[in-house]
Amino acid sequence: MKIMDFIREAKAELKKVTWPSRKQVWYSTLVVIGISLMVAAYLGVLDVVFTAVFSKVIG
Repeated sequence: MKIMDFIREAKAELKKVTWPSRKQVWYSTLVVIGISLMVAAYLGVLDVVFTAVFSKVIG
């Protein structure tokens, strides 16, 4: 059966996987959150600047 072979092979492959530790996951999560906050702040500043510039040009 192809399905049973697939499940057996998938289980065998999952045993070979090196899973990250809790500490690695925690630090990776903090890095993602930190970078996301920095990008959000950068885009927020650009939005304020462009809004001010275009308001003066148009208005």
